[in-house]
Amino acid sequence: MAEKNKFGSKIGLVAATVGSAIGLGNVWRFPAEAQQGGGAAFLLVYVLCVFLLGIPVMLAEFSLGRGAGTDAVGAYRKFAPRSPWWIAGALPVVASYIILSFYMVVAGWTLGYFLQSVSGALYRGVDVATPDAALDGIFAARMQEYICGTSGPLLNTYALIAINLGVLLMGVRKGIERISNVLMPLLFVLLLVFCSVSLSLPGAAEGLKYFLAPDFSKITPAVVVAALGQAFFSLSLGMGILITYAAYYPKRTRLVRTAVTVSLLDMMAAVLMGFIIFPAVASFGLDGAEMEGTALVFVTLPEVFARMPATQLWSSMFFFLLLVAALTSTISIAEVSVSFVQNRFRRSRRSACMIVLVPLFLLSALSALSFGMLDWVRIGGLGIFDFLDTAATNFMLPVASILLCLFMGWRKPGILRGELCNYGSDDSRLRGPVLFIIRWVAPLLILAVLATSVL
Repeated sequence: MAEKNKFGSKIGLVAATVGSAIGLGNVWRFPAEAQQGGGAAFLLVYVLCVFLLGIPVMLAEFSLGRGAGTDAVGAYRKFAPRSPWWIAGALPVVASYIILSFYMVVAGWTLGYFLQSVSGALYRGVDVATPDAALDGIFAARMQEYICGTSGPLLNTYALIAINLGVLLMGVRKGIERISNVLMPLLFVLLLVFCSVSLSLPGAAEGLKYFLAPDFSKITPAVVVAALGQAFFSLSLGMGILITYAAYYPKRTRLVRTAVTVSLLDMMAAVLMGFIIFPAVASFGLDGAEMEGTALVFVTLPEVFARMPATQLWSSMFFFLLLVAALTSTISIAEVSVSFVQNRFRRSRRSACMIVLVPLFLLSALSALSFGMLDWVRIGGLGIFDFLDTAATNFMLPVASILLCLFMGWRKPGILRGELCNYGSDDSRLRGPVLFIIRWVAPLLILAVLATSVL
């Protein structure tokens, strides 16, 4: 692969990979999952899942990607030519593109709420003296009105597609790496600012205790499965992103150190969100049952900001933070398909970007309108958005991860052993434990997540 298609620095390499992992899953899914899983009990299991399973599977993806130096499908074709193993690479490419089609919609929602926060429209006519239930109803109605609308969600989704197209057209170094170097430090600065504000609120200690003091009786098989699913989702495993990005790693990159660094930073982002959400919710006496994905971000948190001084400032900063997380995620997800089209069909990068991004103006529109004018369209009882989310996230990604583990653990373990120690230039005592987890532990636990989704 040409040098211009390699990351140019260690910092840029880590920033881009962290950006691919940190996304909306960390910002809204993690607090909601933690609340449903008992707070600190879920956090403890989640941390263990990241270290014991997430990092080994990430290393398997890194090893396959850097070893092949090409896209997800090409990686399997290179190491298992004239065999059906290429399907294991095609599955994450297809799944990631499906995810991209509706992820752009969610990213568009964050842009819409950011613009409404800046203009003050989100809080127009809101009286902080309004009782909690009524205030909650106001923001729930505004979320429903916005998401079920037509022009707003469409225009904001199209804006995110255009931004993604602009970044991806600039290439790996000038586009992905450069924007990651700016956005990732900015995201952590914003997280730390919100942490300091949330932890200073009266009654914040109660929320912090819920998040950090585990009740071990709440660690159930369901919590373990949920924490494992969150670990895999937040680290972007099974989507082909890490295989694709690892193909851009220089051969001297230390994969173990990179995987640990990326996982720690990703986990830190999720934990910081816990430090923000739980103290704030406890401080304002809000109902933890409301902490569900979309409602948490677009109903509960605006209610929190409405009760704080400088409402517009904090709301604008938070939704900008959310927008940054969404943007880095969509860029990395799109790059999976761009790399595939560029390599498999021998197209220029410009052509590949157009082939991947332009159809989203139609495909993402279908998801955006599935809450409004296309609400009548049902597939298996689900709307377009929910059907695509369920098919890709609950089924395709776990299957792709299981196939990866089988391939790297049983079919080509030599690739994993060689890449982890840079073929003898580095010493890695983790080769044995990582291979054991990839062979035996990870496939069984991912299968449990898949079975839970089915049942």
